[in-house]
Amino acid sequence: MIAITRDVSPSIANAELTHLERVPIDYERAREQHEEYRALLASLGCEVISLPGDAAYPDCVFIEDTAIVLNDMGVITRPGADSRRGEVDVVAEALASLRPLVRITAPATLDGGDVLVLDERIYVGRSQRSNDEALAQLRQLTGREVVGVGLHGALHLKTAVTRVSRDTLLVNREWIDVTPFAGWTLLDADPAEPFGANAVLLDDVVIYPVAFSRTRAKLESHGINVRTVKADELAKAEGGVTCCSLLVR
Repeated sequence: MIAITRDVSPSIANAELTHLERVPIDYERAREQHEEYRALLASLGCEVISLPGDAAYPDCVFIEDTAIVLNDMGVITRPGADSRRGEVDVVAEALASLRPLVRITAPATLDGGDVLVLDERIYVGRSQRSNDEALAQLRQLTGREVVGVGLHGALHLKTAVTRVSRDTLLVNREWIDVTPFAGWTLLDADPAEPFGANAVLLDDVVIYPVAFSRTRAKLESHGINVRTVKADELAKAEGGVTCCSLLVR
């Protein structure tokens, strides 16, 4: 497995915010936590690629939003925030040797954080960042079934639902319509931890923020192998653990 990551931007304090109030972000602490995240990926067998950050793009550490990696192709997105559209070129260059690439084009907008790939089906959150034209383009470009999912209160789909085992999804039902996920086992994040539904599944290990201890206990009670990281500094910029890498098998 290859994990493509990007350094924290020196301008991270100016990151786009939708649902959170702006608070100071400690750049050095954010960098340290991101390095710990990379180290965990490496310890789990990933070859970690580290792309440079860019002060022109405060959100560039959230590399997940720039591309979708499938078994047979990569899809370069067109982020919903104007300030982020210049992030995709560096990522496309890194992905070009690993997958044939296609691109989402205007008038579509799509953030990778709104895309949850479950086997051969692609779920896309209908958010402020991703529109219906993007769903149509994804269907045409990938030849896969693409399902729109209603959101209410979350920035991205994967803020509210992620995969944590072969047949289990971790969800926050307050922020998502779970109807499209019929047939999956749904494990609810603890109500006291509304941001606790974001996790990275890497083979049989789940990478998870240390801050959400109640939901972590739920995961472990279901036999899920959880490895924790500190992620609270980048969380101030509405980032989660999925945001900070692109996984390429």
